Amino acid sequence: MRFVIGVDVGTGSARAGVFTPEGTLLATAVREIETLVERPGHAEQSSDGIWRSVCEAVRAAVSMSGVDASAIAGISFDATCSLVVLDSADRPVATNEAGNDHFNVLLWMDHRAIAEAERINAGQYDVLKYVGGRISPEMETPKLCWLRDNLPACWARAARFYDLADFLTYRASGIQAASLCTTVCKWTFLGHEGPTGAWDERYLEAIGLLEALRAGKLPTDIRPMGAPLGPLTPSAA
Repeated sequence: MRFVIGVDVGTGSARAGVFTPEGTLLATAVREIETLVERPGHAEQSSDGIWRSVCEAVRAAVSMSGVDASAIAGISFDATCSLVVLDSADRPVATNEAGNDHFNVLLWMDHRAIAEAERINAGQYDVLKYVGGRISPEMETPKLCWLRDNLPACWARAARFYDLADFLTYRASGIQAASLCTTVCKWTFLGHEGPTGAWDERYLEAIGLLEALRAGKLPTDIRPMGAPLGPLTPSAA
């Protein structure tokens, strides 16, 4: 018999569960995630720390389930709307004024980009029709605008920006692909445009992020929800 693992990364912990193909939960485990609150409205985490908590939770859940690891047929991830920043060597890039690279994730509840979100909303761009009419400072494009304008060293070093869920699938598989779900809901990607979806480049140009897209810093390989990405890398396994 084959089994699957589901991983849910929330605000304060990573949870892993081992399931039968029919959805029966056999075992679950939880590992906490450290959060840095440098000042009110700021909340950061570590992508390395999150991955470590994920791995520990998965190992514990599999051990408690009694299932042999060779019987695991697949693993899937979901996560909060948090922005991960990496350099060209996949090393973390600080999202804080102290320059502490350990903390390189802007958590969903980090609201430092309120002013940026309000400026975007004032522009009444067409893409806003697909995010409820107004964008939230919890979404990725306002956060990116804040980083560009306030942390130029971070912006210059960054080679790739990930939604947290897509970072986890990349860390697990080595495939730099993003989910249609994360990009539509959190990045303003237009999933309904054409056969594969499209970015609204007029919007990105207006808010100063078109260069980041053309430099490959934003998601470009966007896959349907649930599309398999392939096996775990040896290091992830």
